[in-house]
Amino acid sequence: MSDVVRTSKRLSWLLRHGAGEKGLLMTPDGWSSIEDVLALLGIDRSALDLAVARNDKNRLQVDGALIRACQGHSLAGMPVTVEALESSWQRVHPAGPLWHGTTPAALPAIRRTGLLAGRRTHVHLAPSADSHVGKRFTAAVLLKIDPTDLVIFEAPNGVLLTRHVPPAAIT
Repeated sequence: MSDVVRTSKRLSWLLRHGAGEKGLLMTPDGWSSIEDVLALLGIDRSALDLAVARNDKNRLQVDGALIRACQGHSLAGMPVTVEALESSWQRVHPAGPLWHGTTPAALPAIRRTGLLAGRRTHVHLAPSADSHVGKRFTAAVLLKIDPTDLVIFEAPNGVLLTRHVPPAAIT
């Protein structure tokens, strides 16, 4: 694994899951000081900039002296709130179906409860069946989602998110 990939993974982990554990100050919509992030990870600004630029899913967003993960935050131990994240994203109204990748083992529970965010703030959805966005790399089953009655947001990196997909919206 290259240094750039390793740094990108460390940044993504810290900003999506580890801020609370590491004591990183973060706003409710996920922004942290780049200076604080550099100090915690023991990297320099050029390494951070390179990792952000080369992140294959564009998970990281920089705005001046601040950085955040665009989406994918854990609920437990993180200073983000669902409401603040949603306020920082764009509300969208997709016309066509959306998609979610899962495993065959998860299907019985999904049929009963729908798609739940679990330990994350939101369920990730994909805008097309061939999109890599919103699908797990281990997904063997692709679920078609009717977005008509869902509240859907788009993060700055294009990922579509919702709090819950009820069973009736899965076709």
